[in-house]
Amino acid sequence: MLGPVLLAAARSDGIRRLVSAAPVTRPVVDRFVAGEHLDQAARTVRDLTGRGLEVTLDHLGEDVTDPSEALRTRDAYLALTEVLSQGGFGERAEMSVKLSAFGQALPGGHDIALANVRPVVEAAAAAGTTVTLDMEDHTTVDSTLAILAELRRDFPQTGAVVQSYLFRTEEDCRALAGEGSRVRLVKGAYKEPAEVAHQDKREVDRAYVRCLKILMAGQGYPMIGSHDPRMVAITQELAHRFGRKPDEYEFQMLYGIREAEQERLVATGNRMRVYVPYGTDWYGYFMRRLAERPANLAFFLRSLATRG
Repeated sequence: MLGPVLLAAARSDGIRRLVSAAPVTRPVVDRFVAGEHLDQAARTVRDLTGRGLEVTLDHLGEDVTDPSEALRTRDAYLALTEVLSQGGFGERAEMSVKLSAFGQALPGGHDIALANVRPVVEAAAAAGTTVTLDMEDHTTVDSTLAILAELRRDFPQTGAVVQSYLFRTEEDCRALAGEGSRVRLVKGAYKEPAEVAHQDKREVDRAYVRCLKILMAGQGYPMIGSHDPRMVAITQELAHRFGRKPDEYEFQMLYGIREAEQERLVATGNRMRVYVPYGTDWYGYFMRRLAERPANLAFFLRSLATRG
């Protein structure tokens, strides 16, 4: 029951101020966020890739309400791309972007977001890496997929994210499972109405497996975004069934969550990419992590009790 409350709190300015001011918050946030500045994120990239892990970097921010903020997001990613290029990380370090941070929610936001994100995708390609378009709430799906289609005309390696809790996602998976596509499958972390999304966790899980089968049977490159041991095991079973080699799909998990499992997957010959967020606008991301898993919330509450 706490999950929907926390998801609603993720967009509350009042609760944002309260949580941000709590002395315990910063040490707990550090578990899930790789610092506020680019140099801190770069150190994390070097550490993770040095241990055989791959990364996708997210400069935190979303739902911008001013065109200048969207331009700042663009410039932050261009700076990140330059660091990745200089580091020679190649495809070991890619980037994830939220189009609402590029102006998607502004008047005329579809075109604004496309215009702002295109230079980032171009710079990423020049650096030997790529970009994945994160999916946000259900109202943005059509615009995000249309922007994806436009970008893939020139940059076919551009990736997409789909969320199994949305009723539409199985059909989206069928449309996206073609040759050359890169699709990250996640369960979903936004508060969605019953008219468009499964509300029961078991139904979300069943939908995830149905979507996973579509992607693994397809010709694209599936990226399995899950910390669920059952989904990891099912993925490996499906890879065997469909004859996929270890380099023909990958697992993705969040920075700071199930780190031992991330190391285990790498040690057993799997591709494992860590979703690494950084930046000052960490609040919405942090609250969704608490809402997703009881263990995350328990960790935060224990920290509060300990500090108290």
